[in-house]
Amino acid sequence: MKARAYMLALIGAAMAAPGQAAVIEEIVVTAQKREQNAQDVGIAISALTGEQMRQLGYGSAQQVTAMAPGVQTVQPNGEANYAIAMRGVASSDFTTNVESPVAVYLDEVYISQMSGTGFMLFDMERVELLRGPQGTLYGRNATGGLAHFVTVKPSQEASGYGQFTVGRYDQIKFEGAVGGPLSDTLSARLSLSTHNNDGYVKNRLLDKRLNNADDSAVRGQLLFEPTDSFSVLLNARRSKQDIDTGFFEHVSANVEGMLTPNEVNEVLGYIDNDGDVYEGDYDKDGHNKLETEGYTATLKWDAEHFTLTSITDYSTVERDYIEDSDASPVPLFNFFLTTDAEQFSQEVRLNGQTDTMDWVAGVYYLDLSVDDSNGAETDPFIDPAGDTPAVSGLDNPYETNTESWSIFGQVERRLSDRVTGVLGLRWIRDEKDHEYFVNVVDFIPGTVQRNGNPNILAQIAAYAGDREDDEFSVRAAVNYDLSDDVMLYGSWNRGVKGGGYNSPVFPLNPPLDYDDATMSYDPEQLDAFEVGFKSRQLDGLMIFNGAFYYYDYKDYQAFQIIGIDTITTNADADSYGGELELQVTPAPGVDIILGAAYNDIEVDLGGGAPKTTSVQSPKWNLNGLVRYEWPVLGGAMAAQFDFLYRSKHYFSLTGAPTVEENGYTLMNASLMYTSAEGRWSLNAFVENLGDEEHLVQTFDLSGPAVFGMVEQYYNRPRWWGISAAVYF
Repeated sequence: MKARAYMLALIGAAMAAPGQAAVIEEIVVTAQKREQNAQDVGIAISALTGEQMRQLGYGSAQQVTAMAPGVQTVQPNGEANYAIAMRGVASSDFTTNVESPVAVYLDEVYISQMSGTGFMLFDMERVELLRGPQGTLYGRNATGGLAHFVTVKPSQEASGYGQFTVGRYDQIKFEGAVGGPLSDTLSARLSLSTHNNDGYVKNRLLDKRLNNADDSAVRGQLLFEPTDSFSVLLNARRSKQDIDTGFFEHVSANVEGMLTPNEVNEVLGYIDNDGDVYEGDYDKDGHNKLETEGYTATLKWDAEHFTLTSITDYSTVERDYIEDSDASPVPLFNFFLTTDAEQFSQEVRLNGQTDTMDWVAGVYYLDLSVDDSNGAETDPFIDPAGDTPAVSGLDNPYETNTESWSIFGQVERRLSDRVTGVLGLRWIRDEKDHEYFVNVVDFIPGTVQRNGNPNILAQIAAYAGDREDDEFSVRAAVNYDLSDDVMLYGSWNRGVKGGGYNSPVFPLNPPLDYDDATMSYDPEQLDAFEVGFKSRQLDGLMIFNGAFYYYDYKDYQAFQIIGIDTITTNADADSYGGELELQVTPAPGVDIILGAAYNDIEVDLGGGAPKTTSVQSPKWNLNGLVRYEWPVLGGAMAAQFDFLYRSKHYFSLTGAPTVEENGYTLMNASLMYTSAEGRWSLNAFVENLGDEEHLVQTFDLSGPAVFGMVEQYYNRPRWWGISAAVYF
């Protein structure tokens, strides 16, 4: 009794103490296309509000995912773009026409291109991370789960903020927003962000820094509310990035599948064994030039018995990327990618409810046109027409067009005071065509270099194909309220990911050929069985959730790098695992977040190959955060420490030592002061406190048959800075 009385006293103090409100709170999400408390949804969800992100000092997707068990970001091309991995479901395919198995949404709009998902997080209302298949209510490729980023919308209440950050490597970052009423029925909000730094990778050969930041983004929104039941929200956004790439550490690998770091690369005659993973000798300065645009119109009409929502979007992504892939002073292999993607989507849905039932039904359409290329620049030579040095290589242009229609619906019915049943279904038809060429070209200045180079010496391969697939996504679930504060749930979800096409860089070796069997792969189907619980205790100051699952794949889309070609094939796979997540405020001003995730996935490629694990799939993910806030000078000071641990994992299905990361622990710390009434704040932070060096991505180009090396990309080194923010 004494212990209980003491705990209640602490809770009362925490709730009453000015400036010491708990960071932990229950969040309203729209995981099922309607507003619900996250604790009342039978889905494994990690969510943060914009206010929580501000208090925790989070400003990137990497920081947000770090505190979600079983979730991490994947960076196949460094910081230029990223994908999200959940429960071992990931893709390291950097081919630009490939969609990730974990979908990313921005304000209910699907972001199809991985090169378009690296947007800066600014002026955010909340972030929702949904683990497990979500294909019933969401339009595309959410077999592993999805991340939904929701921005702050215009309102009739004037508000805004500005935040300025300076940090290591001459970092300068600004973000801000201002919004409010223009009339009684019209409100607006303008948000923007810029980020610059000098880069943390040094090119010794050209005395230049690489992997810098040069990013900007702007978003404008207008909300028209002529009546209480009807609204129109217009959203226009644009972002731009122009950075210098060239971030790979060169490691000699003279034997296929084995690192030989103390030997000279027998193919290139080069060795980099200085021990500094953030320095190299690159004869070519790479770059990533990226521009994205998007325009969305969202209409909502609240009728007597239902709500009608229409979301119309048009988005584009343009990208020009090139790197020094041999990561050496030898001008041998400079890999490039280009993207020119146009996406139109339309969703119309109806939501309704009765005394015992909530329902949603709708249609979705996606038209995606991708005009892309990949290829490589190789050794320079003297142009026969003169003395001007020229470069030869491959330019592989390809076009992929996708049309997708779907009809979906879900019903959630209360079967008794404690039991709720959920049944959902989506039918999808995907029509896709793909045209691809392999051209040997001269890269002559003054002419088109990539994606349509006219200086063709020879066309050595061509492919054209089309496919039509019908897919079904299903959800069946039961929720049981054990008490007002504890819910148990069980579900079966069938997730699907559409079929697609390969676009290899180099001519395929026999017995592979440019036919449907090699160039095309079938849709992926995942049957996911899950049980879990959600609980809230201590008057909402403690949230403890858990989930346990078994995944059975059919036609698992397995990504492999064969030599220097990227190939996706269908395979069999299964996995099992679970997550535990604890958020608690045990004493006034103290917040604790703990998470643990286990995943064991096995992929069977067939053909007598040994079974292997998936890419980016550590068996253990652990995370933790401790934050203590106390009153100072009329405001509040908060000290924070967090960590992330990932066990051994691989970057390729080969499981070779060349693609292995043994595991690592990252730690961060910060000290934040917030003024009375939260009008302004100062935050001093250190990321990667222990200056840990770990692999983010590797590409195996080992052995004399390739380039006798492995490309290694490392995380950012220790980074410190100070942020100042004003809120109004």
